[in-house]
Amino acid sequence: MTKNKYFDSLKQIYPSVSRETADDLIGFETLFKKWSKAINLASPNTLETLWERHILDSVQVFKLAPQAKQWLDLGSGGGFPGIVLAVMLKQSGGAIRLVESNGKKSAFLRNALAQFQAPGQVVNARIESCYELIQVPEIITARALASLDKLFELTEPWMIKGAKALFQKGRDYQREVDESLINWKFDLIRHESAIEADSVILEISNLQRR
Repeated sequence: MTKNKYFDSLKQIYPSVSRETADDLIGFETLFKKWSKAINLASPNTLETLWERHILDSVQVFKLAPQAKQWLDLGSGGGFPGIVLAVMLKQSGGAIRLVESNGKKSAFLRNALAQFQAPGQVVNARIESCYELIQVPEIITARALASLDKLFELTEPWMIKGAKALFQKGRDYQREVDESLINWKFDLIRHESAIEADSVILEISNLQRR
């Protein structure tokens, strides 16, 4: 795929994306594939569709809150959506913290932030140990980390103080929503994925325990 085609695909998701941001995201795809040869960042059979299924999928999260300045990504792993969000935040002047407990993946995340001079910080720790370390963000993200009920447990200390969540979920999301309603009350806006049919981004606010 040519650079122009990469850029055009980005503009379909986020029309105001800059050429510089596109170049960084293309560079991140290359960096990800390089590191994936050494550490397990993603299943090998997903590398061929990395741009569409992972990078563009992460860009659409940013599109839902482009004015937010303080972000928090949990279980950042290979950098989706965290590193992609950090690159996008270079345009808007925001910043993101990436929480990842795996040391090798944390090293990869730090390398990516440094290479693209992206406004982020990696916290190599378990989520449960970060409540006093990380101030309340505007937006919390997580992708393929845990069930919705478990995500609420993990994010409650921040969300009850006003943070909003944007959680990417697959086709089984409605079951997770229904199960979480047993223990929680919350406001929900469902955003259909522009990348993958039946997938959604769940916008959660006003979280409370029942």
